[in-house]
Amino acid sequence: MTGAFQFTTRSTGRQWRLLLVGMLVLLHLAAMRGTEDIWARGMMMAHLGLFFIWQPFMQGGQRLKVSEVILISLITVAILVFLSWWMLGLWVGLLAGVIGGKVFLFQARWLRAFYLLTFLYIASLLLVWIVPNGFSTTGALPSEVRMIAQYGLPLIFVVMIALPVESDTAEPQIVDFLYASFIFLLLTALVLGSFAYMTVLKTSYPLALSYSLLSIAAVLIFLSVAWNPGAGFAGLAMLFSRYLLSIGLPFEQWLHFLAELSRTESRPDQFLKEACAGLGGLPWVTGGTWHTSAESGEFGVSSKHSVEFAGRELTIRLYSRHRPSPSLVWHFHLLGQLLGQFYVAKQREQKLKQQTYVQALHEAGARLTHDVKNLLQSLNVLCSAVERDPDGNPEGLQMLIRRHLPTVTQRLRHTIEKLQRPQVETGRFVRADAWWEGVQKAYQIRGVEFQLGTLAEGILLPKDLFDGAADNMVQNALEKRKLDPDVRVRVTFDIGDSVTLTVCDSGRPVVREILAGLLRGPVPSDTGYGIGLYQVGRQAELLGFNFRISANEQGNVCFELAGDLGRGTSREPSAPVAADAS
Repeated sequence: MTGAFQFTTRSTGRQWRLLLVGMLVLLHLAAMRGTEDIWARGMMMAHLGLFFIWQPFMQGGQRLKVSEVILISLITVAILVFLSWWMLGLWVGLLAGVIGGKVFLFQARWLRAFYLLTFLYIASLLLVWIVPNGFSTTGALPSEVRMIAQYGLPLIFVVMIALPVESDTAEPQIVDFLYASFIFLLLTALVLGSFAYMTVLKTSYPLALSYSLLSIAAVLIFLSVAWNPGAGFAGLAMLFSRYLLSIGLPFEQWLHFLAELSRTESRPDQFLKEACAGLGGLPWVTGGTWHTSAESGEFGVSSKHSVEFAGRELTIRLYSRHRPSPSLVWHFHLLGQLLGQFYVAKQREQKLKQQTYVQALHEAGARLTHDVKNLLQSLNVLCSAVERDPDGNPEGLQMLIRRHLPTVTQRLRHTIEKLQRPQVETGRFVRADAWWEGVQKAYQIRGVEFQLGTLAEGILLPKDLFDGAADNMVQNALEKRKLDPDVRVRVTFDIGDSVTLTVCDSGRPVVREILAGLLRGPVPSDTGYGIGLYQVGRQAELLGFNFRISANEQGNVCFELAGDLGRGTSREPSAPVAADAS
């Protein structure tokens, strides 16, 4: 048995062309000798054996069932006992349908030409030799027809062998059932039409065959025109499309249900459960099971017919009431792919939400860390002032502490409020003149120079943004004094048609490697990661301001916060806000 399977595989793989030509040669010899000849019956047996080796319906190594063996035995007995011209014609018509169903599936040029020649020979043998011999009223065939059938048709075999045909095993070994049925019915209509013309018109077979060919050609031309008539008229193509859409209507309803479920359900596991339950509403589905890496479930009832779809994240098995056809299997796989894509999208959406939440926590923590660091630096300044002059000027020291401690206390209280309610934006505003006075009080003792341009009255500024910007820009500039004590820091504030806050220092410029990513994300540096500047940049962008590096050269490094008064600031806030005065 194994040796037979290996012979079958080699025959259908390497020598498939010789196998097919040999099958046709045996068919030709049997037809030429006639159905009453005993040798013709034996040749038909050999032809049938080669057909079973070549056939494209089952794989060569597949083990036959008992029912299939019985069917083959019955066909063999029928050929030996009941072989006739009409039985031979029926078999040749079926063989023409099988060959015709394979022709339209091949893309290779020579392979398609080979099977077209095969179909040409089978159709010619049927119409020129088998059908005339089957009609008792036609009498003896003309000698010219006999010569063409006996010696002209075999020339096709020579052409078939000479063609540089590609390997048949590179193409899928399947038969299009629709094309095969159409070709078989077309040949049947051609033969029966010829018989009808011979009977009614009392004409010869060649003339009746011509009439039948012309009639079928006229019908096909009419159908082609009716399929797409043009000129603004809808033809049979529109009706056929509507019929196909009406068949797929439950599938479209499930797609609409899937889209609505995706919009309302954000949890991946719950979405998958409800979507699989919705599959049970399809008319072909009785139930199913699904499995993911985390859990599994089932819905409906099982049956003996099932189709399985295995994806990377989802495996689903659907049970149907009847054995699914190849098109329905493809339909089921399409359902599985759509459901798997929606499920993966829900998982990605959930991961994105988690990453966004973690990022928000990180940004809030980084912002509050900088607030606490700035407060600590302010306290360090006060402590250093006390240590430098413990008994020299107690009144001046007391005034310094009274001036700065309320500001530190207020900012510390605001930081604690952010920790308790990190999701709430206070949206506080402060008068521009009061904010500028507070900034001077906070940094004047640290040797920071202040320069005021135009200062219009009644201007309200977003306190959180300008406090954070001033703290980060001034503290970064003061950090350079650790390397060079002579670094000068200058703060410029100007409000005209727009508001501008600029902090410049005379230290080293920002290196090119850090400058490319500064204000766009965390970057490594000698004093930190630039998170504070990044947070100020994002907050400024949300409020309609522009935060940038306006100058970056040796002895002149400037950071600038600017915004249009119509966008970033307001003279009269639209909502009630707390106008803080530092």
